[in-house]
Parts: sequence; C-alpha cells; structure tokens
Amino acid sequence: MTYVDGFVLPVPEKNIEAYRDMAEAASKIWLDHGALAYKECVMEDGTPSMEGAPEGMTFVTFPQLAGTKDGETVVFAFIVYESREHRDEVNAKVMADPRMKDACPDPDNMPMDCTRMTWGGFKALVDH
Repeated sequence: MTYVDGFVLPVPEKNIEAYRDMAEAASKIWLDHGALAYKECVMEDGTPSMEGAPEGMTFVTFPQLAGTKDGETVVFAFIVYESREHRDEVNAKVMADPRMKDACPDPDNMPMDCTRMTWGGFKALVDH
C-alpha cells in the first residue's frame, strides 16, 4: 500500500501563479528523488451540492477547513510514495537538495502563509 503526504493551505488568489511556479520547481525535485506522484490542486468548487445527503448531516467545506480569508482560495496537494519509509528517504534527499533554495528562495516571502498550512502523512486505506 502506498503512503501519501497531504496538504491543505489557503493561498491568496493574487498569488496563485507565483505558487504554481514554486510548486512546479518543487515537484521536479520530489519526483527526481523518487516520489511516485506530485499533485497541487487549486479549488474550483468550494461549495459542492450535498443534495441527497442524510437529513441533518452537516459538512465542513475546504474553505472552512483551511480558514480562508477574503481574496484567498484553497490548495489541496499530495505527494505519493511507496511507503512511509520511502517517504522519509525521499524527503531527506529533497531537503538536502540545493535546488530547494531556488524553489523556495525566501522562506519569509512565500506566496502563501506557511503557518496556516495543514499537512500530515497518511497510509493508504484503499489503494487502486
């Protein structure tokens, strides 16, 4: 079963292109070091219809989960690995790669607020 690092973060809409540039550079580094897949997805539909859901059931939307403010959208991202051990090996190589300084040249001037990013490692429960 694969292992996934998942991320949810609010990004100012005006910074989406800068975020994309950073993510493109980072994706190459992760894939070069063995990640199986690297996806960065910008929210298109933040309030999908819940028609047909059981009576009284409530949901948390991604904007609520990410704590977006006016002018922000949500990025949902994930990186796929063979296993948690593989993830740890890949991430160690990524963090030691000098290209990371080019991908994220100024940690204090990112296209998003890193302190509001949520992430975690997930072992696959269903994996097709």
